[in-house]
Amino acid sequence: MPLISHPNLIVGIETAEDAGVYKLTEDLAIVLTLDFFTPIVDDPYTFGQVAAANSLSDVYAMGGKPIVAMNIICFPIGKMGISILQDILRGGLDKMREAAVLLVGGHSVEDNELKYGLSVTGTIHPEKVLTNKGARAGDKLILTKPLGTGIINTALKGGLAHEHSVAESINCMTALNKKAAELMTEVEVHACTDITGFGLLGHACEMVEDQDVGMVIYSSTVPILPGTEDLAQMGLIPGGTIRNRDFRIPMIERATEISDEQLLILFDAQTSGGLLISVPERDAQSLLERLHQEGVEAAAIVGEVVEQPKGKIVIG
Repeated sequence: MPLISHPNLIVGIETAEDAGVYKLTEDLAIVLTLDFFTPIVDDPYTFGQVAAANSLSDVYAMGGKPIVAMNIICFPIGKMGISILQDILRGGLDKMREAAVLLVGGHSVEDNELKYGLSVTGTIHPEKVLTNKGARAGDKLILTKPLGTGIINTALKGGLAHEHSVAESINCMTALNKKAAELMTEVEVHACTDITGFGLLGHACEMVEDQDVGMVIYSSTVPILPGTEDLAQMGLIPGGTIRNRDFRIPMIERATEISDEQLLILFDAQTSGGLLISVPERDAQSLLERLHQEGVEAAAIVGEVVEQPKGKIVIG
């Protein structure tokens, strides 16, 4: 479809970014995003927390500060008690309170399938917007959360996930990317995105697609939730993860020792995943140390940006 352009539109929908950015004044822009989905956990309160954290993450990925949000609710009023909706909204509200975000309204419709999420507006300086493009050769790549939520959630639906794995997955999904977003503003950052439905490799492919750089991913340093590898070997792989692999595999070069299961974990469709930050090598270690000091314990350097092969991801 023909898109509507405007000189104040800094980021639109043309380049698969995490959020849109519109300049209001020379020193103020707004960041806009929207996300909602069906439950991925059984507990309504936890689902509300996960959905809210996931929606807020897109603003953090752009380098922005979320300030206000609106609820998006689809609820089967004839099939579920209203107390379930109350618990979902309470979970979302508590996560917004943690993020210092104001709930200013929302909209609800009756639907046969429960869905919940947020429309979020944030602020940022127009010259400080981070996009998923701009990574430079020599940069190090920092990932702030472990992978595996998609595989663990699939196993949970089949009653095959270990209790510890589920607990760690929930902790991961409900954790805000707020602290990581704040800390990365202390150093020079060339590109950033959050790892969600396309998986680590899918989002990494977006960062190098049609660019003059490629990436090397250090498979041995990528943080992975406990139990994920065993579940992957059992074949408990989400359909979205397989689609990610099938779509992006032409952009992937992997070492012979990387198994099919390891590749699928790197493509695993995440919910409320971490930030993938492309930062100059000189700043990478100091940022990593600051992340660890401030409680982002799983953060790790998982790769680097290289000149060759352009537009490819090499897994070593």
